[in-house]
Amino acid sequence: LKMSWFWLYLPLHLLTATCLCNSIKAPTPSSQQSFKTGLFSFYHSLILADGKETTIHLLKDIPKRYYFVLEEGRVLAPFSITVTPCDVPIEWSILVYKSPPGKATPGGHDTQEVSKSQKASSLVSTIFNYKGNSVETYMGMSSHSALYLLEFLSTERDTHITVYLTSDTTSGHLYPELPMDPRIDVVGIGPTTVTLAWKHSPSVLQHRESIQYCLLVNEKHNYKSLCAAETAIRSSGMKLPPTLALSLSPYLLEPQQVMILSNSELSIINKVSSGEVRQVCMGTKNTYTVPNLSPSTQYYFDVFIVNLLTNASAAYTGTFARTLEEPEPKVTELKDGKVIHVVLDGKKQKFYSLQYQARHKKIHFTFQLCRGQIRVHITRNGKTVASENLAGLRYFSLKGKLLDTYSVQLRSTEESNSSVKVLASPHFHKPLFPLLPESLKIKSFSKLRTCRSVTIAWLGTQEESKYCVYRKRIEEDQIWRELQSADSCSGPESRHKSEKVLCKYFYDLNLQRAVTTETIKGLEAGTLYLFDVYLFGPSGIPVRYHSKVVKTRKKC
Repeated sequence: LKMSWFWLYLPLHLLTATCLCNSIKAPTPSSQQSFKTGLFSFYHSLILADGKETTIHLLKDIPKRYYFVLEEGRVLAPFSITVTPCDVPIEWSILVYKSPPGKATPGGHDTQEVSKSQKASSLVSTIFNYKGNSVETYMGMSSHSALYLLEFLSTERDTHITVYLTSDTTSGHLYPELPMDPRIDVVGIGPTTVTLAWKHSPSVLQHRESIQYCLLVNEKHNYKSLCAAETAIRSSGMKLPPTLALSLSPYLLEPQQVMILSNSELSIINKVSSGEVRQVCMGTKNTYTVPNLSPSTQYYFDVFIVNLLTNASAAYTGTFARTLEEPEPKVTELKDGKVIHVVLDGKKQKFYSLQYQARHKKIHFTFQLCRGQIRVHITRNGKTVASENLAGLRYFSLKGKLLDTYSVQLRSTEESNSSVKVLASPHFHKPLFPLLPESLKIKSFSKLRTCRSVTIAWLGTQEESKYCVYRKRIEEDQIWRELQSADSCSGPESRHKSEKVLCKYFYDLNLQRAVTTETIKGLEAGTLYLFDVYLFGPSGIPVRYHSKVVKTRKKC
């Protein structure tokens, strides 16, 4: 390819770039003398690599130019260029330089007298231009006598883009393919969930092991590329872990795992100034229910198909949805001296409301946490008087006026089931719940264990109360389930009669000595047992101590 004619007409401002690509061959020795000045500029041009994704940083209002010439030997060669803006809209165009229709002498002068400006105009043509922030691909056919120029410009602020040039259009694609219909469908909406579905990418069927879907959820707007989403999260002021970037995350995550990037740690949700941003990678599943959303809030959803081998991605057409309002919780009336047992489903019903109208100036609320984690919020005539997380047995003594209206809102703070017993009464001197010791733990003595017996101990109180001991034989794989499902409010009425060991009355006015022990005999060697102690108050309402698992000795 002889290019001596080109350097005479190439505008001077296009010869100011600073690097060289090995893919373009140098001019032949016979033509070197005729473009001595142009040769220096040619060897210091910015050349765009073929078959490689290139990241380009743009300064505001300063154009950046890249050249490329495709391989010689073919009259017409197909090629494609994909440009991905990673932030603000940009302007970019493709210009082509071709030899003039007339013959050119080795020195670059036509036989006719034509001005240099006229010749330069005849050599240059713009074949494509675009302005925006969408991912755009140009496909064309290259002539062996043409040199191409790509020009990029950002007029809003400094930014960066990625550019992918390839002349090999037959050996597959760097970017995963999108389906004919790349839209995301919203198939279900609740107060805290949104269910999405989308059509499979053809790339999933061909390369299932190296392809993964990733979903981005945020409260600001949709993103047209994973590159743009990563830039937005970084610009929020968040510090990404040094070895973890959003665009690299798909193959660092397990399927169904939620990755959230925060300022201090890798957690579930990234709190930024514009709300929550979360990314979920779910393998090759093309449906997903987004959990733990806020009621009555608009969210934007983007699905990206990611090639885990090349880290290249393609974006589905984003969608948005507004979650439903949280339904008004059912209000239950509290009556004097009547215990209400409230069970909250952490996934479906997280709130429960109670109401009480005072017939005395002083009111006492009692809460016994049975299972899980619950937060209580008490208001009097609309004003907050108490709010805290419950633990064990909790009393609130409140003083107001006759006919004051008290509202009690209970909220589960975890996804598993939670339950609590609630009592409202003007008479604190007649408590229905038993007086509790400082700790509800059961202690076992390892040195006193034998093949046939174990010894346990627990704390008592200054009030004479009834204590009943129960035992249950269990297996190793049952321990976690038994301890997790334990309900401290449940009584022994649900236990089998054969599990009952004994009942005894006990108290001591000196709390330092309010400890009792019991040796349980008749056990089997090398066997696990679950021990429970139930405390009964004056009204007969039970309180269950924390279950204790003990294994008898195998050999004695």
